[in-house]
Amino acid sequence: MATINMPKKDKAAEPDAVRASQIKPAMARYRLQVDRQTKATFASLDDARAAGQAIKKAFPVVQVSIYDAEQSSQTRLD
Repeated sequence: MATINMPKKDKAAEPDAVRASQIKPAMARYRLQVDRQTKATFASLDDARAAGQAIKKAFPVVQVSIYDAEQSSQTRLD
């Protein structure tokens, strides 16, 4: 019977890297929400409103809103 000798693992070679799926994404102040799910974040209200209106124009049935994280307020786009 043959034996297989595996080389010893070098612990220094294995970095303690955090997986990309475990990193919480950075959120900007204004969050664009479609049907209560955050789809994008924006630093300015004007950019968030323009993106929200484009989505609302293309898909009039969905509920589009902008959440302000600093003031904890939500603005619904019609």
